Amino acid sequence: MSDRYAAALDMAVWADRLGFAAVTLSEHHGFADGYLPAPLTMAAAVAARTERLHIIIAAAPAPLYDPVRLAEEAAVVDLLSRGRLTLVLANGYMASEFAMLGISMRDRAKLTTEAVRVLRAAWSGEPFEHRGETIRVTPTPAIPGGPRILLGGAVEAAARRAAHIADGFVPNWPGVWEHYRDERLKLGHPDPGPFIGTVGTFLHVSRDPERDWPRILPYAMHESVEYGTHAAASGTSGRGTYEVPDSADELRRSGQYRVVTPDVLLTELKAAGPAAQVGLHPLMGGIPPELAWESLRLFESEVLARL
Repeated sequence: MSDRYAAALDMAVWADRLGFAAVTLSEHHGFADGYLPAPLTMAAAVAARTERLHIIIAAAPAPLYDPVRLAEEAAVVDLLSRGRLTLVLANGYMASEFAMLGISMRDRAKLTTEAVRVLRAAWSGEPFEHRGETIRVTPTPAIPGGPRILLGGAVEAAARRAAHIADGFVPNWPGVWEHYRDERLKLGHPDPGPFIGTVGTFLHVSRDPERDWPRILPYAMHESVEYGTHAAASGTSGRGTYEVPDSADELRRSGQYRVVTPDVLLTELKAAGPAAQVGLHPLMGGIPPELAWESLRLFESEVLARL
């Protein structure tokens, strides 16, 4: 696992050198495959190794954090990165994670709303009231007011809450975006426009997709089964989360895991025009770093170089 963490940092450095927009770090607890449980710690390491790359935590389950400690740790990462941090908060949805940390799921939305309030107050550097005490949090982040706070979610209530209290919204699936847009307009804010972004699709660049799909398949199947099982248990299947496939053929047909040639990807990006986006998840599902690097280097030499 130390080798995988080192490879992830090396890949962040690679992305920083090539002018990628951002690296996104997610969070889960107690997964058998060692899913990252401490994204702010990892973000600090990325900040120390990079210069321009934006660092997005997407998403931190706000109810699992003490909001004051979250404010402190995020401020330190923001200082290390000189203002390159964005924090996406979510309510959380996995009962096993709440049980593991001894936290009730009952007041998730209330705790997320409280976290947004505390972060903003804490990052002002001024004293504020919190749970009956007057406190002050130092140091303050690199940029006055602190990092952008976005909300994530897959249901209408989360989208509309984001319109009221956050700087933006990150949907688990595009279908919920229109609720956020509608609520922003009702509040008299400018139209945020249609959803633009990538949601969850894995992409491996290969000169020979038929050769490399079987090399990717075990890791894609692991991810789909492992996280699809968690999604089913939490009742979030079909809302942009994973689903357990019936077969390898079904998984490939779903389009969630793509192995494509440089020419195919280049054609797609050019057709998308100036708004084209591509997201890479090179270490997905336990992929060996050397296999991941094959894709990244091919992307660099035969896709990015020709855009």
